[in-house]
Amino acid sequence: MDKCNLCPRMCGAARGRLRGEGFCGCGTEPVISRAALHMWEEPVISGNCGSGTIFFSGCCLGCAFCQNYAISSEVRGRAVTPEGLAEIMRELERQGAHNISFVTGTQYAEVIIRSLEIYRPGIPLVWNSGGYERTETLQALSKYIDIWLPDYKFALAETASKYACAPDYPAVALNAVQFMCKSAGGNVIEDGIMKRGVIVRHLVLPRNVRNSVAALRRISSELPEGTLVSIMSQYTPAGNIAAFPELGRRLTSSEYEKVLDTADSLGITGFKQELSSAAEEYVPEFDLSLPE
Repeated sequence: MDKCNLCPRMCGAARGRLRGEGFCGCGTEPVISRAALHMWEEPVISGNCGSGTIFFSGCCLGCAFCQNYAISSEVRGRAVTPEGLAEIMRELERQGAHNISFVTGTQYAEVIIRSLEIYRPGIPLVWNSGGYERTETLQALSKYIDIWLPDYKFALAETASKYACAPDYPAVALNAVQFMCKSAGGNVIEDGIMKRGVIVRHLVLPRNVRNSVAALRRISSELPEGTLVSIMSQYTPAGNIAAFPELGRRLTSSEYEKVLDTADSLGITGFKQELSSAAEEYVPEFDLSLPE
């Protein structure tokens, strides 16, 4: 049984092939819930052909409100070897993907790296994560990753503790995103498609405007000038939120406007979702489908 310290929780937990004793519950062999062309990312990521998105099961953060709770809360999907993962990347590239995006792959970082040593696609590689990362893990990945797509979910320790049992998230994630910005060295966008760079995502939660305002202020003051930020309004009640009645509804236009006004006042640039994006149809079907 391997001992794992890939994420900031530093469980040191034993991990078998398919199951582990750590916070994420994952084994060492990647479990994939879906791998397909995905059209619902930022325009510079999805483009016209889609992002070759690989959704990994399990998660090191485990937010109660996770929109992908069906797969983040349990190890659900198909296990693949490094060779199998390499073939999935190859096929998504053949299908015309603008990039290969690894979604919530921290717990499998070592195997993802091994798969990239078997086959490294000729298109950009995207690390799509919750932002809760160890810089040591990011350092190992930085040899391969072209585009970093982290969340910055929480700027308030009490909010991070309440919803994700991670009071250290604000500082840890900020440090991780700072590393990503340094690794990318700036944004490269050609013909409307990102080839290299960083986009920081922030999901606005109902009755949590204070957290969002604090997050945007920290991004503005602590990250390089011009860092692209994607402000997301797509929250839909999901996951394990029974203990959090404030999360039992969608965002209001008043709440969202307050956050957007803050972004404008800080000179933040990037992407802003329409409030109508809060629809269940934007959550992928985790049907265990893999490319043929």
